[in-house]
Amino acid sequence: MKFYDFAKAPSPRMVRIFMAEKGVEMETIQVDLMTAEQMKPEFAAKNPWLTVPVIELDDGTCISEISACNRYLEEIHPEPPLLGRDAKEKAVIEMWNHHMFMEGFMAGAEALRNSAPPMKGRALAGPHGFEQIPDLAARGITRLGHFMADLDARLGESKYVAGDSYSVADITALVVVDFAGWVKVAPQEDQTNLKRWYDEVNARPSAKA
Repeated sequence: MKFYDFAKAPSPRMVRIFMAEKGVEMETIQVDLMTAEQMKPEFAAKNPWLTVPVIELDDGTCISEISACNRYLEEIHPEPPLLGRDAKEKAVIEMWNHHMFMEGFMAGAEALRNSAPPMKGRALAGPHGFEQIPDLAARGITRLGHFMADLDARLGESKYVAGDSYSVADITALVVVDFAGWVKVAPQEDQTNLKRWYDEVNARPSAKA
């Protein structure tokens, strides 16, 4: 198998952490998003959505998108379970991971892609160009503030994001908190639950992946 990555980007980092937690290693190929290498025909043939991460199987099948990559890895390496063990746990983890991604990661992407000069004309990832909308950048910043406050509240009632066990929802949330720093949003001093959780999950060896 091969893993198509861009070391600086948050999206493939989520899968790298997932792989590290599983103890999975595979050949890694860097796709330089800063020079638009993802737009070249060679990569487009593997992923027409022109994004990383991508896992290429030995038979040539290419799996893109964070959740799909993680699902495949969970199926072939079920231990430790990061997507849940039974129907209830799987549903709860998926629910929380969805909110971490939509309310956290997508807010950060909204803020960055609508404000960063290198992303002019590329406000949305993918094969189609979109112009930046400054109001969306401002909204993304506001959304990230709400995300931090809501996550702090959640972690006041739960050890980890989705319950008592570390899961993919913690991976997503960790990457979001770090990603938010790109647009100068960080946890507040009084968000002590968030700080307690962040210090713990960021100390895991996988967090360095």
